[in-house]
Amino acid sequence: AGASEDYIRVFMDHARILKLDRAVSKVIIGNANVADVAVSDPQTIVLTGKSYGTTNLVILDQAGDAIVDERILVSVDEANTSRSVYSCTPACEEHVPTVATNP
Repeated sequence: AGASEDYIRVFMDHARILKLDRAVSKVIIGNANVADVAVSDPQTIVLTGKSYGTTNLVILDQAGDAIVDERILVSVDEANTSRSVYSCTPACEEHVPTVATNP
């Protein structure tokens, strides 16, 4: 198993639904700056990526037993993100990608 499989993955500014097998009593997020959680109903949690990084999520049932105890990875959605490259020596200028053409 790869390292990325050890995380619940969510993209920044996206939500992910977690369906649970029993009712939630308490939800704990390690770093609220990285991810946010909301209880939608007693067995449904909405996890939202807020900032790049990792944190952890613990969800407890009525007896105080952990339903979920997982690491969260918030990353960028590469398929729906555009990038610009800048060179800032001596002044910042955007690099325009060049396309090779056959003569």
